[in-house]
Amino acid sequence: MPVFIDPSEAKSLTAQALENAGVTSANAKSVANALIQAEIDGQSGHGLARLAAYIEQVKCGKVMGDATPKVDTPKPAVCHINAELGFAFPAMDKLVSLLPAMAKAQGIALATVNRSHHFGQAGFHAERIAKQGCIALVFSNSPSAIAPWGGKKALFGTNPIAFACPRDGAPPLVIDMSLSKVARGKVLVARKNDETIPEGWAIDANGEPTTDPDAAVKGSMLPIGDAKGAALALMVEILSASLTNALYGFEASNFFDTEGEPPAIGHSVIAIDTTVSGTQFAERLELLLNTMCEQESVRLPGQRRIVRRERVLKEGLHLTDATMKELRELAQLSNNQ
Repeated sequence: MPVFIDPSEAKSLTAQALENAGVTSANAKSVANALIQAEIDGQSGHGLARLAAYIEQVKCGKVMGDATPKVDTPKPAVCHINAELGFAFPAMDKLVSLLPAMAKAQGIALATVNRSHHFGQAGFHAERIAKQGCIALVFSNSPSAIAPWGGKKALFGTNPIAFACPRDGAPPLVIDMSLSKVARGKVLVARKNDETIPEGWAIDANGEPTTDPDAAVKGSMLPIGDAKGAALALMVEILSASLTNALYGFEASNFFDTEGEPPAIGHSVIAIDTTVSGTQFAERLELLLNTMCEQESVRLPGQRRIVRRERVLKEGLHLTDATMKELRELAQLSNNQ
């Protein structure tokens, strides 16, 4: 039976589990907000499926639950944030609060983050910048999951990218994707639920197609667009790790287990003031989007997310019995430690 819960209650339980496991109150709220928003948006692979692993990593020191991001602004249009081996979300919250004003002052601005961790939905961060009136481009690397084109050994992460831009009288347009054919989180959810995955998502360690999520994790995800997708993964690796002095995907430890040192990956975000070449952006954007939607069966990217949010407002957040049970158990177990 599905369980419907008020998102605020789900956030409270999530924050409670994190805080009592050793995460500071501010960091716990930041992480909980991101996880529950992922559930609301239908991105469960970036949602509560991560919570148990996060807690275990805090306990073993793979994530510093009390880390405070450090901000440096070496140039007027550049800021760098050291996540201090803590959760990515507090660092990204800081970035989102600073970057739009920098972009509006300079026309364009760049933020880099290093010594970081899994940052969830790339679109979550891009959208918050777009709500402040700027175009956003968001990049992140992640632990190795995609082999270079022609290879068998995973080297690049799934390396998500997102784009968001503001709209007049409508929620921002958000485009969010990983550079594997599907997000690796979906494979990990399938493994957790003892399910198979569709053929075409991944190859095993021998380079053969597989529907076994365990074999996929040991092998490689397949990139979108084949060789073109692998090239994009390389581009994001450079923007997220080379530029930020973060670890590459092949150097980073797994987001899900307690083995190894903190992953210490990186993110880059570009914000652009929409008025850099005049005040026509909003009008021209709507012409483009309206012309697209005149064609039958065409919908804008991210529309399902908007529909889901409206449904959650009316019905509450839909979680599976298993997810709800795990959430309550994690919060209670944390209280008992």
